[in-house]
This record gives sequence, C-alpha cells and structure tokens, in this order.
Amino acid sequence: MAHLFEHLPEIIEHSVLDTLKIVPFLFLTYLFMEFLEHKSGDAAARWLRRSGKIGPLVGGAMGVVPQCGFSAAASGLYAGRIITVGTLVAVYLSTSDEMLPILIAEGAGATLILKILGVKLLIGILAGFAIDLSLRLFIKKKQEEEHIHEFCEHEGCHCEEGILRSALHHTLHIAIFLLLITLLLNTAVFFLGQERLASVFSSVPVLGHVLA
Repeated sequence: MAHLFEHLPEIIEHSVLDTLKIVPFLFLTYLFMEFLEHKSGDAAARWLRRSGKIGPLVGGAMGVVPQCGFSAAASGLYAGRIITVGTLVAVYLSTSDEMLPILIAEGAGATLILKILGVKLLIGILAGFAIDLSLRLFIKKKQEEEHIHEFCEHEGCHCEEGILRSALHHTLHIAIFLLLITLLLNTAVFFLGQERLASVFSSVPVLGHVLA
C-alpha cells in the first residue's frame, strides 16, 4: 500500500493528462449537438438520422484517420441519437488512435500499416452496415423517436441556459466519468504491469476480445 501512495501522484498525473486529451473532442461534440437543438431545430437532426444509411461508411472512413478522441465524440453523437449504432460500431472498429504509434515505434513497414488500416476500415464498414440492416429488419422502430432535447433532459441539465453552458455541463459530466475509469485502469497497470494485464485479454482468444 505504501508503494502505491508513493506512485499515486504519477498515476493521477497520467490519468488527468489522458482525460484532458479527449475533453476538446467532447466539448465540440456537445456544442454541435446543442447547436442542432437550439438553432437548427429538429429538421437538421432528422436529416442526419436519415443520412445514417451511409453512416457506417462515413464513420469508418473518419475513424481510420489517426486522431485522439474521435471515438468519444462518436459516442456523444450516438447518445444524442444523431448517428446510428452501426455508425458507432464502424468508428470503434476502424479507429487506430494508439495502433499507429506502436507500429511505427516497432519499425513496421508502410505496406503492413496500410494493409492493417485497410482491413480495419473494411471490417468497420461491413459490420456497421450489417448491424444497421439487422436492427431495421428485426427491431420495430419506436413510434416516437428520441430527440436531442430528450437526451439533454435525461442528463439533468438546463439547456435553456444557453448552448455554451449546456455543452460545458455535458463535457464536465463525461470527463469526470472518464477520469475515474482512467484512474482505475492506470492503477491496475501499476499493480499488475502492462504485460500481465495484456495477457488477461490475450490468453483466451474469444473471451479476451469480448472483455476488451
């Protein structure tokens, strides 16, 4: 325990820095959502939902571009019912935030990196379209679609106080949650070590992927 307290400032520092990297993406996402709700009304949101038929293609293509926090931004858009679950999954599967620095550091060739990115992109797009198609075929559409303002009400904020303040409220809410999760993960890495923690997920091929 004393060993933990000795390294606690370092764990907190890394957790805060990791969270701060994502905060700008979160803020811009919620600011965009608030703009749709307050300025553009439901018409713009309905247009985005209709364009969700090609959402997995767009989400997969954007996710494969190296950028920290885009998956978090996509999660916010999905929470506001702006993008489909298939688009969200396409982003998750194609995203390559940490992969590229690791491959480059290990001296992987450009051809190998491009092949991996291409496979991730293809899997993300196909999975996204398959999920959206399955949901449309097997799950009945709600009679009343949830709108962005209903998401805002669920979050317990006062959207009438202004776009900026409401976006800051959402960003702070999620950033605190991310900070707590990051603290837990960094503490686990400290106790178990990176290699041992990775072995938990890689030792069982299928279950390990599900856990991850």
